[in-house]
Amino acid sequence: MKKSDKNTPIQELKDLVIKFVKERDWEQFHNPKDVAISLSLEASEVLEHFQWKNPAEIEKYLHTHKKEIADELVDVLYWVLLMSYYFKVDLIKAFEIKMRENEKKYPIKKAKGSHAKYTHYQNKQ
Repeated sequence: MKKSDKNTPIQELKDLVIKFVKERDWEQFHNPKDVAISLSLEASEVLEHFQWKNPAEIEKYLHTHKKEIADELVDVLYWVLLMSYYFKVDLIKAFEIKMRENEKKYPIKKAKGSHAKYTHYQNKQ
């Protein structure tokens, strides 16, 4: 069976990243500051694909540059996985906790169809 999002556990992806780093002896360069900077830089590279384009141009671009955007998203994921390894974060548990927190901050009754940040309606009845 080919691997996909649907059948690949996060730990397996973390293991691939860690193996890659260890084989190259790169851990010596990975301190929290530089790893966080690397994540931010890669996220910025995702943004470059959308800079200066109007909605119609973006729609067309998404169809013609899917691989390049996917490559940048994978670079972001690489650093997220590496950071979670170094900082001992269980991503699945942290994700589930964060989603429960988001459900409280963004109750359906107040948030549905709204792009407002939760602070906008937090104290409103």
